[in-house]
Amino acid sequence: MRERRFDHGLVIGKFYPLHAGHSHLIREALRASDKVTVQVLAASVESVPLQTRVDWIRDEHPTARVVAAIDDAPVDFASEAAWDAHTAIIAGLLDGPVDAVFTSDEYGAELARRLGAQWVQVDAGRERNPVSGTAIRADPAAHWHELSPAVRASLTARVVVLGAESTGSTTLAEALADACHTAWVPEYGRELSLTREGGLDAPWRSDEFDLIVDRQIAWEDAALRRVPVPLLVCDTDVLATALWHERYVGTADAPAATERLLARARAHRPDLYLLTGDEIPFVQDGTRDGEHIRHAMQDRFRDVLAAQDVPWAEVRGDIAARVAASLPLIDAAIARRLSFTAPLEGRPHDEQLALQAAAAGTVIGHG
Repeated sequence: MRERRFDHGLVIGKFYPLHAGHSHLIREALRASDKVTVQVLAASVESVPLQTRVDWIRDEHPTARVVAAIDDAPVDFASEAAWDAHTAIIAGLLDGPVDAVFTSDEYGAELARRLGAQWVQVDAGRERNPVSGTAIRADPAAHWHELSPAVRASLTARVVVLGAESTGSTTLAEALADACHTAWVPEYGRELSLTREGGLDAPWRSDEFDLIVDRQIAWEDAALRRVPVPLLVCDTDVLATALWHERYVGTADAPAATERLLARARAHRPDLYLLTGDEIPFVQDGTRDGEHIRHAMQDRFRDVLAAQDVPWAEVRGDIAARVAASLPLIDAAIARRLSFTAPLEGRPHDEQLALQAAAAGTVIGHG
């Protein structure tokens, strides 16, 4: 076992987003210290919430103590006032003295001096991990391999394909995943309909739809951590499950269950809905209600999608036409998902001061 040299090590950063270079730095601190504090210092102008970044680090480095604060002080290494402001926030987050400050960049020497600690430089010049938050924010997809599973899950665009029975939603989900070289999540409800007690002939209960939602989200969460590109295609979701609950159980007989499912749908919004058109021939596979209700269900899907604020489109035609119509919409959804606001450090000094003044009174929060 490697001997630890320090009692308390400190790592600070924006983690905007957390990447392999950050994780290497934290692991080196953990190897050399009995205890490590990781501080997430974010500016209020940045688009990834503090808690999300804290969750990333806790997922990847569960033995570190992770705390967080908003730090809108100007980034100016030549300014004593700026150093004082940053140091005050950093010191305020500590639960005791530190004897080592771990950084890759040269500012670590001055920070360590101000905290009465030793500076430990890790991967000087970033030769071992030639990656930066700036490069990742500019092109996350090109640096996807530098991100941890938790970060990839947060940044992945989730596209849901849905529709009435026999409208080709599963076929389109598979085709889109293949065209985009990514994973897709099948429909758990279809699996349950074949394995549930009583099969298709037994009446459906509301608690079965709760189970479907739980399993569907669990499948999605697992897949989000494994996607090779920032896109996951899902064959149905919570909103579709709520509509099928409406169809098979009804809203009058189960109003609490209906509202519960709709609330879960609002809390679990995708980045894009693709509604598969009902103009294609109906095919009975032994599990479907029949063509007599297909168009009414399709109208219900249209009405519900039009009433919510997630972007959506109905795609029609053969599978090639549907894929062609979907791909530009998916590209736009990915671009929206991977959009970062510029960090404070990248702004002119006078604009930093203006932003700092606008953010005055922000409460420092601990993660």
